[in-house]
Amino acid sequence: MKALKFKHFPKTEMQLAKEFNNPKVFLYQKSNQHLFFENQLKIIFQYLQNNVATASMVARETGVPQKNICRYKRYLEKAGKLWEVEKKKCKETGAKAWYLTTNPKYLSKFEQLSLF
Repeated sequence: MKALKFKHFPKTEMQLAKEFNNPKVFLYQKSNQHLFFENQLKIIFQYLQNNVATASMVARETGVPQKNICRYKRYLEKAGKLWEVEKKKCKETGAKAWYLTTNPKYLSKFEQLSLF
């Protein structure tokens, strides 16, 4: 029987655990998480450029969780890039909700006058 030859030894469970606790690994994971949320923000912004929808409708169409959409909504509102157009019955949930947009052309005349 021939002896097995390895160019690299297979990693043991202990070595993997040490590598997992390496701060560089966590830094990489953290930066990827930041990119993931940044991409979700871009997806929502682009969707609302072309549509007027509630947070529930955006969640259904984009696949971004509604809780994340609420966070991004607040962020975009503070930045002055998202507006609540009107409050009416949501097509997704049936409850009263604000319809949102990031496109200024969808704003009502009243809101456009109050901006200046």
